[in-house]
Amino acid sequence: MSKGLVVILSGASSVGKGAIRERLLHDPELKLFYSISMTTRPAKGDEVDGKDYYFVSHKEFADAVKKKELLEYTEFNGYYYGTPKNHVEFLRSKGKNVLIEVEAQGVGPIKLNVPDAVAFFVMPESLEELEKQIHLLYKDDEASITRRINKAKMDMEIAPLFKNVVYNNDTDLAVSQIKEVILKEMAKNNG
Repeated sequence: MSKGLVVILSGASSVGKGAIRERLLHDPELKLFYSISMTTRPAKGDEVDGKDYYFVSHKEFADAVKKKELLEYTEFNGYYYGTPKNHVEFLRSKGKNVLIEVEAQGVGPIKLNVPDAVAFFVMPESLEELEKQIHLLYKDDEASITRRINKAKMDMEIAPLFKNVVYNNDTDLAVSQIKEVILKEMAKNNG
C-alpha cells in the first residue's frame, strides 16, 4: 500500500480557505482526511475537542513542542496552534490522503518534514476585496481587523514561493483547480 498524500492549504486570513477545505473534504474522489490542529485557545460555541481542535493547556503545548511532536506551530492573538505529527503519520501509513490547513509560515516546516507534500496558497481577488471581507467578519473589533489585514498583507508576500497559487474569485473554480492538481499527484503516488 502506498503512503497517503499530504495536501497543505494555506492563504491570507479570511480568504475563504474554510469553504474550500470543506468542499475538498466532501469530494469522494479525493479521499481526504482532515488533520485536526492542537490549540491553547478555549473552545468557541459548539466546537468539540478532538473534532474541531485538540484543546490543550499551554504546558501541554510546550511539552509537544519540546518533544518535536508537531509538524509546525505558530502563535496568533496570544494562542498557539500546531499540527500533531503522529495523527498525520498514522493516516498516511494507512494510505489515507491528509489535508492540513495552516498559516503561510507553517508550510515550510511541514515541507521539511514531508517533502512530497503538495501545498496550495489561496489568494484573494484583490486586497480591497479581502479588506472588505475582514471588515464584514470582524466588524466590532478594530484591533482584530487591523491585525488580520496586516497579517494578510505579510502572508500574500509569501505567495510567490508557492508552486500552486489559486485565486479565490470563484470558490467553484478554486476548488476545481486544486482538485485537478491533487488528482494528478494521487495518480503519480499510486503509479
